Amino acid sequence: MADGGGRGDDGHLNPTRRRRRSRRRTMRLSRLYSFACGRRPNVADDDPGSRIGGPGFSRVVNAGALALQQQPQPQPTGSNSISTTKYNVATFLPKSLFEQFRRVANFYFLIAACLAYTSLAPYSSATAVAPLVIVISATMVKEAIEDWRRNQQDNEVNNRRAKVFQDGAFCDAKWKDLRVGDIVKVEKDDFFPADLVLLTSSYEDAICYVETMNLDGETNLKLKQSLEVTSTLQDDESFSAFGAVIRCEDPNALLYSFVGNIEIEDQQYPLSPQQLLLRDSKLRNTEFVYGVVIFTGHDTKVMQNAMKVPSKRSNIEKKMDWIIYLLLSSLVLISFIGSIFFGIATRDDMQDGRMKRWYLRPDDTTIYFDPNKPAISAVLHFLTAMMLYGYFIPISLYISIEIVKLLQALFINHDIHMYHEETDTPAHARTSNLNEELGQVDTILTDKTGTLTCNSMEFIKCSIAGTAYGRGITEVERAMAKRNGSPLIADMDSGIEHFQPKGKIAVKGFNFTDERVMNGNWVNQPHSNVIEMFFRLLAVCHTCIPEVDEESGKISYEAESPDEAAFVVAARELGFTFYQRTQTGVYLHELDPLSGEQVDRSYRILHVLEFNSARKRMSVIVKDDEGKTFLFSKGADSVMFERLSSSESAYRQVTQQHINEYADAGLRTLVLAYRELEEDEYTYFDWKFTAAKNSVSADRDEKIEEAADLLEKDLILLGATAVEDKLQKGVPECIDKLAQAGIKIWVLTGDKMETAINIGYACSLLRQGMKQITITLETADIIVLEKGSDKAAITEASKDNVVRQINEGMKLINASVGETFALIIDGKSLTYALEDDTKDIFLDLAIGCGSIICCRSSPKQKALVTRLVKSGTGKITLAIGDGANDVGMIQEADIGVGISGAEGMQAVMASDVSIAQFRFLERLLLVHGHWCYSRISSMICYFLYKNITFGVTMFLYEAYTSFSGQAFYNDWAMALYNVFFTSLPVIAMGVFDQDVSARFCLKYPMLYQEGPQNLLFRWPRILGWMLYGVASAVIIFFLSAASLQHQAFRRSGEVIDFATLGATAYTCVVWAVNAQMAITVSYFTLIQHICIWGGIALWYLFLVVFGAITPTISTTYFMVFVDALSGAPSYWVVTLLVSAAALIPYFTYAAIKRWFFPDYHNKIQWLRHRERGQPDSNGDPEFGQVLRQFSVRSTGVGVSARRDAVELVRLNSKVYHADSPQLS
Repeated sequence: MADGGGRGDDGHLNPTRRRRRSRRRTMRLSRLYSFACGRRPNVADDDPGSRIGGPGFSRVVNAGALALQQQPQPQPTGSNSISTTKYNVATFLPKSLFEQFRRVANFYFLIAACLAYTSLAPYSSATAVAPLVIVISATMVKEAIEDWRRNQQDNEVNNRRAKVFQDGAFCDAKWKDLRVGDIVKVEKDDFFPADLVLLTSSYEDAICYVETMNLDGETNLKLKQSLEVTSTLQDDESFSAFGAVIRCEDPNALLYSFVGNIEIEDQQYPLSPQQLLLRDSKLRNTEFVYGVVIFTGHDTKVMQNAMKVPSKRSNIEKKMDWIIYLLLSSLVLISFIGSIFFGIATRDDMQDGRMKRWYLRPDDTTIYFDPNKPAISAVLHFLTAMMLYGYFIPISLYISIEIVKLLQALFINHDIHMYHEETDTPAHARTSNLNEELGQVDTILTDKTGTLTCNSMEFIKCSIAGTAYGRGITEVERAMAKRNGSPLIADMDSGIEHFQPKGKIAVKGFNFTDERVMNGNWVNQPHSNVIEMFFRLLAVCHTCIPEVDEESGKISYEAESPDEAAFVVAARELGFTFYQRTQTGVYLHELDPLSGEQVDRSYRILHVLEFNSARKRMSVIVKDDEGKTFLFSKGADSVMFERLSSSESAYRQVTQQHINEYADAGLRTLVLAYRELEEDEYTYFDWKFTAAKNSVSADRDEKIEEAADLLEKDLILLGATAVEDKLQKGVPECIDKLAQAGIKIWVLTGDKMETAINIGYACSLLRQGMKQITITLETADIIVLEKGSDKAAITEASKDNVVRQINEGMKLINASVGETFALIIDGKSLTYALEDDTKDIFLDLAIGCGSIICCRSSPKQKALVTRLVKSGTGKITLAIGDGANDVGMIQEADIGVGISGAEGMQAVMASDVSIAQFRFLERLLLVHGHWCYSRISSMICYFLYKNITFGVTMFLYEAYTSFSGQAFYNDWAMALYNVFFTSLPVIAMGVFDQDVSARFCLKYPMLYQEGPQNLLFRWPRILGWMLYGVASAVIIFFLSAASLQHQAFRRSGEVIDFATLGATAYTCVVWAVNAQMAITVSYFTLIQHICIWGGIALWYLFLVVFGAITPTISTTYFMVFVDALSGAPSYWVVTLLVSAAALIPYFTYAAIKRWFFPDYHNKIQWLRHRERGQPDSNGDPEFGQVLRQFSVRSTGVGVSARRDAVELVRLNSKVYHADSPQLS
């Protein structure tokens, strides 16, 4: 790079601007940051692999007035307005109706409503259409409200204001009015309105800081920098004569890549992701930036990434479809049977001139009752019956369930026991579709960092020059002490988290204590020069941004990760304070070992070689005040040790030993090393690295890595850091409860195996005495093979090794009885275990183990493991995580739970439910999950019961009247049965019922197994409720008819007519189904009483009010209650006795089942009943103890299992000494 400016002086620039530009040239901005881009003479000099202008790289953007005047190519068009709505004004009605009538039940009712306008209908068209209209309208209103809310959010975004350069000045404009090529000014803490190419900023070197939390969930700040050629545009007026042509890639979803160039005054300069500012990211710590719009609206990268969340339907909802099909099949069957009988009866109506059913006038009738055409009459009757018996299908079931789930989600959101006060974060059910699945979870797949742990790192130990420093005790070490029987450490108060001297306030991120290095005592250590360089590296090798509180003078840091913040804080506490970052370097207050005083030192940043998952290290190249150039590097031991100098790293082995000890203690480790660079060595690297960064060829990343490898070698080892990521509060207890509930827990983490294992011990996933099956490729033969170059041989040998270890594990499990195993597998082995021909045996092995820990797992592997468990077991899986790397498994699982943690909101935005802490999962599943599953299951079964009871009474009346097609009940009474008289009680049950209280749900966690085993929604139970509905209908119809058939029902002696009989039977049905609800509900509230008894009251109110309406509307029910029913004692007696008789089958079955075959919740209900009856005796202690033992019997994981194992060892010891033959 010659001058780095890219443009000579011309007449357009005034002297002041020329001096400003000249000053910037001397800064050589391309050397400041690893991502800086210098000028290139001409695009013709590009690498042959250049992609600009090729397929996928065809966008041309004219920026500025000058370029627009020239118009070399047409400008891309497209609005910056976005829309995330499902409908618009034109499409709402057709699309919403299509969605509603995709449901087979709704489609059936639509056909029935259409047929109701023909003479085939057994009731009036209005009564057929009204319930369908009410249900469909309610659902469409719900859809409209949800979509309107999305539209409001879109409008809020689209109408945000931005400053756009127009007519020589920056004017306010709405986001939606921006167009490609516009130059915009974005100010501090504002969001970027579109995808922009950064031109310049308020900083002298044209850098800016960007927060991308809305894009990738990361809260850390990203550093961006414009090209040097545009960095001279420092004020609004400078854009009047600005013109540029940008050629770049077409719109795509790749957030972290961007290829293009910008042409200014016939010179072309390459663009990289460092000049790209993405829509919805926020400008931070920078007063303003200027940028050119290149992608708008749905072309922006964030919108290109906006995919529809995978549609998830619960298993109960899927089974509900089959229930509807069964009911439809039953409807067709009874209609077909009735039509056959009707056809036979119609054929026999005229025999030898005699009329059998004289009241139908078969001698003078329509085609519906023509004895000469019985087949046609039967077919037409089939259509009539299909409409008449339609009440078998619960029309309001879907909308009722949606209402119930919505209210259930509201209760989850407002549960104070799942509210995290420290962060002011409640639980949030982001979708209500999966409420009942929360009560059916069989397997939990969890991330570790930030999910089980706090993701709040604390510097606790370090190894410097082969000497270990730090006296803190980690939670893992306490767990290990308990495991090894060391009471001194194990009994230490775990609440004492900081070992600070008296009077000194605990510092966040710093939990280190060691008098040898604190308070400047490190200067007296044997290797004080190494210690000095160690702390200096911590203070310099990072991308943190210091923020100084103007009032207190305290310094805080914005860091890319909690680890980095902990390192900088540790350096500050130990005498190396990083206090300022500029465009050229970092500034420290250092403790001078000679004078013992704090001195100011600066380090010029020449390059930053950033950390990524492939490099696993970060390096900075700096020049100190003495002109010496250093490479400071920190990274994972797996990549750092191979880059150390063999001659100048004397304490390599002891450092490795310390690292292993730190990993055993559950700490995260990094290796620190450095080297001094020669001038010519650095110059060659600078030339090669800059050329690689400026390249736009396909192998650009490989070139950058090659250049970095020139310096990142022959490093001098300084030591290693160890930071602790503490377990979240209540994690061991939560895992214990979930394990007692029979839920299997998999931990999927990117940590090293040793760290993951010890975290497993700390959170009680692993325990002493639990046999471990470890699958790893870190074996001697594989390591030797990997040193060769035969990749095919390595792959084959690795896979064979993994398969062999899996088979050995299976043999071990099959050979043992009653033992609990833990499976631990690393990322390399997992790659082969997840292949198509091995994943089944791997899953079989995992299912046979109590705990599974997958180490060194990539985000893709997490998603693949989740898919394997979900598809392989056929059971409900729940994935829980807190970071962007957990999104794959969260979306893949049946239920995704996001933790509102330190890694942003990406996991939360992709989740179905979000919580603030892992421990809240216990209440979410064991309480709300169980309740929702129990409520929805009972609700659907009750719906089937009440509709079948109602429909079968009509079928029996049809059979009683030779299938004449006459409806048993009044039209409007039938239409309102599901809407008013019986719908509210079932909704109240779905929202408020509790078969077991929250306290007992947590006390007896095995109750939860009713969900995973699907005990409450199995086909036998569903069919049992259906048969009960049939039995109730038979009892109601025949007892009502038999009781009133030969009774004088009026004072004048008339016997009962069909309208009076129908009203009486209807009353019995309403009483029976509502009374059934009353005895089914386990937990009464005032609302449930109002809904149950209010439904009955509404029926009587309907009889009075509707009966008073003119007979043209009320028809058969005109004054039926006032004139016929209310004054007849037999009506009230029949209502009471018949309704009670209809409940006898349920009482009989329930009594037998609860006494001889009780469900688990029945046992707990009995215990609760005993407690209420004997408040001073604590119920039945013996029965409660039996329940408690059963509740924890099946688990080999958790705190309880650890206690039980210790107790078992103690008991076995006693039995052995007593010479007892066996333990009873």
